[in-house]
Parts: sequence; structure tokens; C-alpha cells
Amino acid sequence: MEKIHVKDKDFTISIKEEEILKEVDRLASELNRDLADKEPLFLGMLNGSFMFMSDLMKRITIPCQLQFLKMSSYSGMSTTGHVKDLIGLDEDIKGRTVVIIEDIIDSGTTMKHALETLEKYEPKEILICTLLMKPDSLKVPLDVKYVAISIPNDFILGYGLDYDGYGRNYPNIYTVVNQ
Repeated sequence: MEKIHVKDKDFTISIKEEEILKEVDRLASELNRDLADKEPLFLGMLNGSFMFMSDLMKRITIPCQLQFLKMSSYSGMSTTGHVKDLIGLDEDIKGRTVVIIEDIIDSGTTMKHALETLEKYEPKEILICTLLMKPDSLKVPLDVKYVAISIPNDFILGYGLDYDGYGRNYPNIYTVVNQ
């Protein structure tokens, strides 16, 4: 579908599933190469990263573990600026390589909070892997080593990303056309 309607907004396709999966392949190759001897713990940020993490993990061939965290700073179409911890970490990460898997880095507020929280558990290193990055929206300095696609500061949904909980199920990414 080139155009979709979700709640009160219209969206048009901006990134097709084929392009997304091509970038997922590239990131998986980089992660397999860079982390070959580290047995990393991949931490998926729920809810948005579930499709990305699923596709990415199918391509990871090195020994690793998977877990999910849930933090939120969105309400509707905008960030609240306040991060809520919803589901915590139950794996010992001391001395481990941790890779945070995120669907999108927008302002960076949620990621900054995640990094600060995880640092308390003394991992060896924390790396960030994101499907999408909005460089023009970033409000905090972040070292994001693995970025699939950089995008403009538009509101999007699909491939795990949502609008008030709707639209996560689409295999493509769509951009809002009427705000």
C-alpha cells in the first residue's frame, strides 16, 4: 500500500521493506564482524524495536544472548521529555558487551536514560544499534555506532513504529502527510 490512514492521519510510504531489509543485512554483517569474539547481550527496546530486532537477530551468527527493555518518552506524536522505566533488566551485564537495539533515535532522551541506567551495572561497553536516526532532532550527544538509515525530522510509523499504538504491523515505513 502506497498510502494508509491511521487514526486521524494519512501516511505515504517512505521506506520500503526491501530497503529496510537490505540495511538490516548490512548491520548484521557489521555486528557479526565487530563482535565475533565478545558474546554480546543484545537488548531490544520495546515496543518499537521488535520487528527490527527480530529481522536483525535472524542474521546474527555469533554466540549471543537477547533480552528486552521497555522505556517510553512518547505520547501521541511527540516526546514528553520524561522517560519512564517500564520493564527492567534481569540479566547480569557486569563486564559484558551490551548492544542496545532501538527502532529510532529522535531527541536521544530515551537512549541517554537507557545508557545512564545500564552504566550502573558496569558493562564492559555499551554499543547502540538503531534502525532509524533523526540527526536533526538529536538534543543530547550520543555515539551511535550502528545506524541503518538516517531520516529527516518527519513523523513516521510502520515496521514496529507506531502512532498511539497503531501502525506497528506494517512492513514498510510511512511518513505522515497531514499533521
